[in-house]
Amino acid sequence: MSIAKELRDKTPEQLIDHLVGLKKEQFNLRFQKATGQLQNTSRQRQVKKDIARVKTVLHERKAAV
Repeated sequence: MSIAKELRDKTPEQLIDHLVGLKKEQFNLRFQKATGQLQNTSRQRQVKKDIARVKTVLHERKAAV
């Protein structure tokens, strides 16, 4: 199952919770990069894209109402 399909199956509350978790992870990754502790640099790009996916699904639902 694709990531977008999984996101569309979630409720808006679950999507918002997922978005909050991704934003916290993004903050932690930025902090690790600044302190030189970041091991997996590609994770920053992946988290950024995941945030965009969640926001897209939320906006699609808002526009459909």
